[in-house]
Amino acid sequence: MDLYHIHCDTKPGISDMAFVAAVERYMGHLRDRGLIAGWRLTRAKLGFGLKGLGDWHLMIEVQDLAQLDAAFRHVATRADPVEGHHHGLNSLVANPTFALYRDFPDAVRQTGQERF
Repeated sequence: MDLYHIHCDTKPGISDMAFVAAVERYMGHLRDRGLIAGWRLTRAKLGFGLKGLGDWHLMIEVQDLAQLDAAFRHVATRADPVEGHHHGLNSLVANPTFALYRDFPDAVRQTGQERF
């Protein structure tokens, strides 16, 4: 499993529940089409977030980079309804940062050949 991480804040004046609804619409659209395996949205609790990464953390699970690429290609069409969902979420976001991680060890990892 690969994990695409997005950390961000919301723009001033955006309600937390409006942001949540926009994430649900967009991620639901991608999930329902098999373009992502799942997603999870978290928010820093009591101000204990990582400095500089924003209040919100969206984790998107994909089976592999091919699935992530298919999701990116789908969004890149800019066709409705995905364009509306993407723009609807993007218009609420400030200061986004992105990262890509993988489960480790993953299914392709061979053991016994490590170099130290």
